[in-house]
Amino acid sequence: MTPPDQPKPASAHTMRALTLVGDRKIELRDVDAPPPPSAGEVQVAIKAIGLNHIDVWGWRGMAFAKRKLPLIVGAEAAGEIRALGVDTAGFKVGDPVVAYGGLTCGTCKACREGRDNLCENVAGIMGFHVDGFARDLVNMPARLIVPVPAGVSFRDAACAPIAFATVQHMLFDNAKLEPGETILVQAGGSGIGTAAIKMAKAIGCTVITTVGDDEKAAKAKAIGADHVINYRTERFEGMVRKLTNKKGVDVAFEHVGPDTFNGSLLCLKRGGRLVTCGSTSGQSTTLNLFQLYLQQYRIFGSFGASMRNVRESLAKMANGLAPVVDTEVALADFERGLTRLESRKVFGKIIVTF
Repeated sequence: MTPPDQPKPASAHTMRALTLVGDRKIELRDVDAPPPPSAGEVQVAIKAIGLNHIDVWGWRGMAFAKRKLPLIVGAEAAGEIRALGVDTAGFKVGDPVVAYGGLTCGTCKACREGRDNLCENVAGIMGFHVDGFARDLVNMPARLIVPVPAGVSFRDAACAPIAFATVQHMLFDNAKLEPGETILVQAGGSGIGTAAIKMAKAIGCTVITTVGDDEKAAKAKAIGADHVINYRTERFEGMVRKLTNKKGVDVAFEHVGPDTFNGSLLCLKRGGRLVTCGSTSGQSTTLNLFQLYLQQYRIFGSFGASMRNVRESLAKMANGLAPVVDTEVALADFERGLTRLESRKVFGKIIVTF
């Protein structure tokens, strides 16, 4: 394995790339290295990748748009600038950076307003629809690059573009979580679940979370959760009502899907807010409309994040709010990381190091 501080290509004209060649089949290949960056581009040497469920979906063959195999994987990454094209003011060689993996147009109304995740002409998500970050070098538009503040490691920064930024967008742009409120975080041992616990606790919220075993319960307590419910042994709906004196929570943080969605609604107080970014247990559920309007719930669908959210997430890391890391694996062990993520045995993020 190449030393982590110097990702050397296999030759002057090739580099390593983790390539999806079929469902659940990834190969570490030598591929052509990118040319020098064009105008408006920077070349980034990848140092670390964060794994997410979107990587598992792509590995399983669950692409929601046309894609061509072989495909370089990896949707979330941090690295350092190795070369600059012209018209890239503000960057210099050696800068630590993260990349925004949604290939937005930069010109539509949503992009101009800083709502990058609502781009009207997005060309795909890197690592899922188009070639991703699991390679030694990648050329990126400089407008999609965010500097990493001093003191933030590549390992932690690799959690910012998707995991931390998604939670930042969910909690503060959509649910508008406020200090002193009570929040239910479903699946608190996941990468975004651990981030949600820490972000909510950092502003003084009371945090209730669900996990699948007692070991995770202890870990969730250790990172700040006030109350932890093992959903395999207790009905979380009843426990939440009991913990809140039947009042309910202000915010429910959802990303599990049908297995918990309606239970999360039952946990809300009148006028409460549910925000969801995922559906790992399935794509469809039923909804009691009478309950929805009578209780005046507000439901927010949330996908990805804006580049502003990425910057906000990195700033929180620089101020000491570090992500929870479950496992670090080498590039060649990418599939082992996916298998662990798929097993739901994780507590925090899985990081792939170069």
